[in-house]
Amino acid sequence: MAWELLFGSDIGLMSLGVIVGVLVIGAVMAKMYSNKIDEEARKLGK
Repeated sequence: MAWELLFGSDIGLMSLGVIVGVLVIGAVMAKMYSNKIDEEARKLGK
């Protein structure tokens, strides 16, 4: 029932798009923060 509503209706597909978008944004931000932390650690280590 829930899966049919998620994949079969306009509202469900928009919700799925928002969920995927939030996960992608979270992954990108985590990567950016990780790179900044590594950069600061290298800068302080020298």
